[in-house]
Amino acid sequence: MVEAGEIYALLGGNGAGKSTTLLSFLGFLSPSSGHVRINGKDVNYDITAARNVIAYLPESASLYEHLNAHENIHYFLQLSGSSASQEDINTALDQVSLVVDARQRKLSEYSKGMRQKVAIALAILRDTEILLLDEPTSGLDPSAIDEFHQLIRSLADTGKIVLMVTHDVYGACQVADKIGLLQNGVLVGEFMANEGSIDTETVHKAFSSNSSPS
Repeated sequence: MVEAGEIYALLGGNGAGKSTTLLSFLGFLSPSSGHVRINGKDVNYDITAARNVIAYLPESASLYEHLNAHENIHYFLQLSGSSASQEDINTALDQVSLVVDARQRKLSEYSKGMRQKVAIALAILRDTEILLLDEPTSGLDPSAIDEFHQLIRSLADTGKIVLMVTHDVYGACQVADKIGLLQNGVLVGEFMANEGSIDTETVHKAFSSNSSPS
């Protein structure tokens, strides 16, 4: 169970079932056993209610290359049945530290880290309770990873639930309140933060002994 204000990192090798878990929360896949519940409600029985409280960030954010940051956010907010003023959008982009000069440029000129910032700003404006992140730091440089971790930490500190799947043991230990170790669709270990970060060496040993190639 993941509580409000927590970051839960799901670790596992290729084929462990990490992305499948996220897709189950979104209702795109049904579990072969057990139940997927959001706010106590089974996702398979009320998928609309579940999706209304979730913002999902895939490994590569699916934004439009020919639109700028503002245009992308406007468009996707309209698709979700909501809206935001230019001032609100700029405030969200300030929160994710997207430089002002970049906001009117097409996303085709953006780095992956900049695209991720636009996607997170969109999630902020949707104001959902839950963020699902699929390999969010894959392909980012170390400074961008640190910046991204600070951002999701600040979002969790406002009471949001963050569930992220990752291969990055070190990054997970630094940012997460809890880590679950997944193997072949089964949770084989769980680690909790104790007065700060989770011990990297302990998690790495468990990850190395349990992970398997796809």
